[in-house]
Amino acid sequence: MANQATERYLIPLTLNWGGGPAKELRTTYPRSTMEKYSFSDKPISVVTGRFAIVTAFQAPSVAGTFAQTGTLRYQACDDRACYPPKSVPVSVTVEVE
Repeated sequence: MANQATERYLIPLTLNWGGGPAKELRTTYPRSTMEKYSFSDKPISVVTGRFAIVTAFQAPSVAGTFAQTGTLRYQACDDRACYPPKSVPVSVTVEVE
């Protein structure tokens, strides 16, 4: 599923950063395409294949190595159905000099 859900029953792709000293400035999601699936009367917005989600952070004012944590929420679909949404933890290391 894409970041912008095209139907009310679909869950958008989101990445929320909640833990760590860096401040999230913006998150850029991959470009979606409109695909027609058998369970829907009209095409829906989806992201397929390999993709990247990029977040720009404002670094903390203190030097060091920090863990920045968040949650990726997504809903997978195939030609027959969209499945219950999942949330998975995400962690990156931020090094400030």
